[in-house]
Parts: sequence; C-alpha cells; structure tokens
Amino acid sequence: MSTLSLPAASRAARRFSGDLLKYLSQPLHHLRGYQRADLLPDLLAGLTVAVVLLPQAIAYALIAELPPQTGLYAAIVAAIVGSLWGSSRHLHTGPTNAASLLVLSTLLAVASPGTPQYLAAAGLMAVMVGVARLLMGVAHLGVLVNFVSDSVIIGFTAGAGVLISANQLRHFLRMELASELSFVETLAQTARHLPEAHLPSLLLAAGTTLAMVLLKRFRPTWPNALIGMALASLAVGFFDLHEQGVQVLGELPRSLPPLAKPPLLDLQLIGRISTGALAVSAIGLVEALSIARSIAAQTGQHLDSNQEFVGQGMANLAAGFLSGYTCSGSFTRSAVNYTAGARTPLAGVFSGLFVLGAVLVFAPLAVYLPRAALAGVLIVTAYNMIDRDEMRRIWRGSAGDSAIMTATMLATLFLQLEFAVLAGMIVSFARFILRTSMPNVYPVVPDASFQHFVSQQDLPYCPQLGIMTMEGPLYFGAAHHVEEAIRANQEKHPEQAFLLLRMHMVDHLDVSGIHMLESVVRLYRKRGGDVYLSGVRRGVHERMAAVGFDSFLGHDHFLPREEAISFLFHKVLQPSVCIYECDVRVFAECQALPKTSLKEHLQAPGDITRHIVPTWLPSTLRANLENGQDVLLVDVREPREFKAGHIPGASLLPLRMLPQQGSELPRDRTLVLVCRSGRRSRLGAIILQDLGYSQVYNLNGGMLAWEAAGYPMAVE
Repeated sequence: MSTLSLPAASRAARRFSGDLLKYLSQPLHHLRGYQRADLLPDLLAGLTVAVVLLPQAIAYALIAELPPQTGLYAAIVAAIVGSLWGSSRHLHTGPTNAASLLVLSTLLAVASPGTPQYLAAAGLMAVMVGVARLLMGVAHLGVLVNFVSDSVIIGFTAGAGVLISANQLRHFLRMELASELSFVETLAQTARHLPEAHLPSLLLAAGTTLAMVLLKRFRPTWPNALIGMALASLAVGFFDLHEQGVQVLGELPRSLPPLAKPPLLDLQLIGRISTGALAVSAIGLVEALSIARSIAAQTGQHLDSNQEFVGQGMANLAAGFLSGYTCSGSFTRSAVNYTAGARTPLAGVFSGLFVLGAVLVFAPLAVYLPRAALAGVLIVTAYNMIDRDEMRRIWRGSAGDSAIMTATMLATLFLQLEFAVLAGMIVSFARFILRTSMPNVYPVVPDASFQHFVSQQDLPYCPQLGIMTMEGPLYFGAAHHVEEAIRANQEKHPEQAFLLLRMHMVDHLDVSGIHMLESVVRLYRKRGGDVYLSGVRRGVHERMAAVGFDSFLGHDHFLPREEAISFLFHKVLQPSVCIYECDVRVFAECQALPKTSLKEHLQAPGDITRHIVPTWLPSTLRANLENGQDVLLVDVREPREFKAGHIPGASLLPLRMLPQQGSELPRDRTLVLVCRSGRRSRLGAIILQDLGYSQVYNLNGGMLAWEAAGYPMAVE
C-alpha cells in the first residue's frame, strides 16, 4: 500500500468505527429523550399490538413449519430489539407471512421439518440475515433497496398469499401431505385426497374463518384472529374434539427465550442457505423500509434508512441466538401500533414484553388450540396479502410494471421461492438499466414566444444550428444511444454545421460519456462546424475539467442556458445564410434580419451553375495588390462581419444591396468579390455578370483562406 493511501484508509476505518458506534448506541438515544407523558400511550399501544402479535407469531411459525414457540420467541425478541435499534417510532418487527414462507422454501432444501437440523438451520439463517442487514446499514447501503421495484413486492406478496393458502389446505382439511410439494403438486394431491378430508377439522377451520370474516365486517377494531382462535379452542375443549382426531398444538413451554447455538461454522450449510438468506434480507428490508416510510409520511418523522437496516439486522441476530427465526417489519402490526397512539419506539418494546407475559401465564392453554383453526387464520391472512387495488392500479398504469409484477408472481408460484424473489429484483434492476440507457435525446426549437424550447417535430428549423436536449445520465450504458440520436439528426440535417447540446438535465457523466462527446465534436469539426454545450451542471463540468474535455472543446464553448442562442447567433452563425438562404425566423434574434431573395435578379433563376466565375487565390490577390494593379475589392458580407476584420482597402457592399447598387461600380476596373468562405461572393459575381460586368473575380476560400495564409487584416 502506498504512503498516500494509508491516511485515507485510516480515515475510512475511523469513519466506519464511528458510524458503527453511533448506530449501535441507538437505544441510548431513545431512552435519554423519553418523557413520562409518553409512557401510558406507549403501554396501551403495546398491549393492543401484543393482542395481534400473539396469534400471528404462532401462525407464522407454522407457515415456516417451525414449532409455535419459535414464533413466540422471535416475536418477543425481535419486537424489543428492532424497536430499540431502529429509527422509526412505529415500525414493528417480528415474524411475517412473507418471511416465513421464504424461510420454509429455503430450509426444505437442507432438512426435514420437525428435525433438530431444521431448527438449527432456521437459527443460522436468522443470524445470516441479521449480519447482512447490519453490514448494509453500517456501510450506508440503504440506497440499494431503492432499486427494487414496488411491482416486485406486490407480485411477490400476491404469489406468497396464494402459496400460503395452498399449503394450509392440508391442515384445513387435515390431510397427510408432504411439505416439499410444489404449488401444482399441492393442488393436485389435495384434489386427489379430498374424499379423505376430516369433517370435524373442516368444520372447525371453516367456522374460524367465518368468524374472522364476520368480525372484520361488523367489528373491524376487534382482534378477529385472537377471538377466532379462542372460540376454536373453546369448541375443542367443550366437545373433546381433540379425541375425535382434531390436531392441536399441545402445551407450549413456559420460559424465557432460551439461548440457541446455531451452527455458525458449518460452511456447507451456510452455502446452501445463502441464496435464501440473501433473498429474505432484500425483500424484508424493502418491506420494512416501505412500511416505515409510509407511516413517517403521515407523522412527519425523519427516517434514517441505514439506522433502520441496523435495527432489522440486530433484531434478526437476537432472534437467531435466542431460539427464534428470521423476522421483518410487519405492515399490519405497524399500522395497529400507529393507530393505537404509540409515541415512541418503546411501544414496540412493551408489545414484546406483553407477549412474554402471555407466554409465561397462558402457554398451557395452547393445548386446546386446533391446527385447523390456525390454518383458517392463515388463509384469511393470506387472502389479505393480495393487494387487489394496487394490482389494478399497476395494470392500468404501466406495461413495464405490470410485466414485472406478473413475472414475479408467477415465479413465486412455480419456481423456488428464493430465486423468484431474486429474479424479480434482477428484472426490476434490468428495467431500470434499460430505461436509463435510452434517455430522451431529441431536437428542439424555440416556441412561438421564444421563451421555451419544444420538440422540433414538424416545426421550422435553423439551417445552420441544430439544438438537441438530453434527459438523463450520460454514462456507459447510455453513451451509444445518445451518439446514435445525435448522428441521426446530423444525417437528417447535414447542412447544420453547428450543434448546441442542452445538458441541464444531465446529472451524471462518466468516461464513456466523455468519449462519446469527443467523437461528436470531431464529427462536426471535420465537416467545418463545431459543438457547444449549454446548462452544464457543476458536478458534470468538474468531471469534464478533470479529464481535460473542457480544454479539448474550448472554455468558450460552455454557454449559459439563457445566453446560448444569442451568443451563437451573433458570434458563430453566418448572417449571409440567415439573410439570403433561410426563409424562416426560428430565433428571436432572427426577427430583425432582412430576408432577401436574389433569384429575381438572376437572368437564369435556378440555373446559376452555368455561370463561369473566375477565381483568384489569396496569393494572387496579394501579389496583384502589391504590384499596383487596379483592383477594386468588394466585400459582400454584413457590416458587423466587415468591422470584425477585412482585407485592407476593401469596400463594403452587402450582397443584399448588390442588385440595386451594383451597377454603380466602375466597369473599367478589375472587381474582386470577397466574403467569409467564397459562397456569397460567387453569387455576387453572378449578379454582376448579369449586370454586364466582365472583369469580375471571386476570392477563392474567402476571408478564411486569406487569414489562413497569414495575410494582414484591417479591423474597425
């Protein structure tokens, strides 16, 4: 390592350690500013959330084919730790249906449900997810979740809802079906074994489902899941349904979350579940951050995305080491937390403590909790996961988003779940790359008021100056598209020698963009024109200066947006073209220019190529002037061009005045006509030939050739 890089590495290490200390000390920030007036609202909100959390924790653990107590331990630990180390005042962390389904999909590939290996792998996965989220937060990678489209989340949750419902049918009907079956196989096996359905379990599950639906309809504020499960437990106990084949959970352990020992050194196991851990890390972070932002938009709270990542990471680490499993932010419980009046993150802490109290006191009552009733609860929950209103909005709004949502949902149903999530994220990211790689690049002209630029379309355009607007970053993915658009416009209007690129909407530029601009500049300069830039942002200009592009282009070629057209009109464009060859007035500056047509002054209109106009080279003219030959130099440019520089001794007679005043020129002298490049002067010589002049010559190459030869000039 070089001596120059050591201080930079040292600063980076100190910054990293400082950020780590700041993020990990977040609980002190919450506790230090806590006010006594917030205690009662937080306690009531925590109790309300705990009523919802208790049945969800059990049900979601069963989705993952984990013991019910694993869900309860995760609910207790994640709610407390996630609230203390998070940023949001209302985000509630714990078991969720989507995360549970991802855990099931990942763990089925490494162990069988109910085995110690399966439980150990669940703890290890929580630790891996926790480490990933923690590192992302400390490394300020919170911005990465912005690349996951909402369409991916909507499609995944809809697919997950369908999968959960299908997987719970075997418990709803009490069928002995394997957990490893695919979606199609599950439906086929369920239909095949439908005559074997256990009627008491079916009635119990259907009754629980109906009770939840009715409570949701007529008493929406009541905890319908808890009430439904309680009614089902009472029915089991009262009618002794557990003796008639109804499966029950059995008594839960009454204890604090015990310390677990996940197999942290089993590299083979880590490799096998790493893909699933990455998928659940990403999808959980997007879920949590989306929930936190939606509530913060109503409360006005400023969120720290990286701190939220740290909170989610710490919650999963704690759950992994305390006999829980992978957790995430819950939209339902976060919304309940907010509407119940929570004021600080300690409301989430209290919800975890209330669940802990319920576990210590009421755990024996779970002996009557029927598995079929829990299946009914999960099916209702899964149905609510499908956001039908948002799906309709996406279908109506964007074909691209609709394709991403549909692809993710179908992949969720028919592919391995962790790959489905990653595939949706990759498609979302690819769509972003595709869109940014094809920024809008189009020719523009001033509108009728000359205040704004509008797309050229069928509007008149300037024959000398092309103007193009670029919208979007000019990076390696977009450089080719932008260059092709510029070249296409140049081929469509080959007479436009000059190009103005409006870059006020270009916020990023890399070396590929620089190379593209250099190529365009060379193209125009090779054809005798040039390129100018307007509205270049400061950061983009600094990048250009760092690589020397500003010197290559020319410092005077960077123009302010408001003054670009005026500068080019007065300093760059040829007035002769504006006056004699252009019959439109595109710019405000054009309005005062006289428009002159010389065709009526030619004896053979449209056939001027038949005129033979003799030419003199600059060296011939200079030699004849020095030899004292009687030569009259007639400069046919405009006055401002003439004043900027002309051949000593030349007389000014603009081309537009030549038909009227040309006959006053002496006929016994040799006339040499001069303009900038020789084009106007040739036309003037033709006019004088038609007026009867015979000794008329055109200066070959005009003033450009005279200056290139190094001959003297006069300036007024």
